[in-house]
Amino acid sequence: MVDRLIPEQLKVRTVWISDIHLGYKDCKAEFLLDFLGRVECDTLYLVGDIIDIWSLSQSFHWPASHNQVLRTLLKKARDGVKVIYIPGNHDSVFRDYIGESFGAVEIHENCIHETLDGKRLLIMHGDELDNIIRFSRFTKIVGETAYDFLLFLSRISNKLRQHLGYSYWSLAGYIKARLNNAAQAIECFERAVLDWAAHHNVDGVVCGHIHHPNIRMENGLLYCNDGDWIENCTAMIETRDGKLEILHWSDSRKRVKQLDHIAKAVSSQRPLASESLVSQSPASIQATSAAATSG
Repeated sequence: MVDRLIPEQLKVRTVWISDIHLGYKDCKAEFLLDFLGRVECDTLYLVGDIIDIWSLSQSFHWPASHNQVLRTLLKKARDGVKVIYIPGNHDSVFRDYIGESFGAVEIHENCIHETLDGKRLLIMHGDELDNIIRFSRFTKIVGETAYDFLLFLSRISNKLRQHLGYSYWSLAGYIKARLNNAAQAIECFERAVLDWAAHHNVDGVVCGHIHHPNIRMENGLLYCNDGDWIENCTAMIETRDGKLEILHWSDSRKRVKQLDHIAKAVSSQRPLASESLVSQSPASIQATSAAATSG
């Protein structure tokens, strides 16, 4: 579904954002700041890779806009928004502080979100599945190098588009969507997440990690990926009436995916799961792929 008629101001129950990669040169901090300035929510989930420690350890890149993103997130927490931060693989150093709070921001390994109609969604970054979805070291290196090159091409493309008066467009995402190996890797990841949800007795999962926003339902289980702010500039929201939507938010705004009726699509008879769900690894999940994705 594509709908460009998104209000200038949004009032929603819940927002999920991940893979911002503050400290990385391709972070779209200005678009994110615009989104954060226009959305009001009760709960905000930061689903990992908020700060790119990997990139900062190689070369320091920290413009004012990246600092402003952190200040904006902390201000939302001070103003009464429940902000929950779940570190990812690029900011895994903050996993040492799980169970603590930074200001009013709670740091969790993972957590359960209950939707308006009572469905229980496990919130996790997604890198927990890296040891289950097996890639060779060579494949990972080639994939990361190719992805960096695609982002480089996308950066040049958007400078040209901006000069010509066109809106933001992800060349990296366009090419990645048409590479068979990348599509196979994304499908492999999504199926592994759905298996993880089934194993942990939840109604669905919200994650990030692979920079591919999506909402899909399969066998009564909900897979949600809120995307990223490197190439897709997407967030997931739960509206006041309980709809789940993925929003693209750059210099143009549109709904990318929407799920209207969770209650009809998801089984409601599932036992409770614990707070530390992802520490249990289902031995039955086996997924391999020759494709490479970067998260």
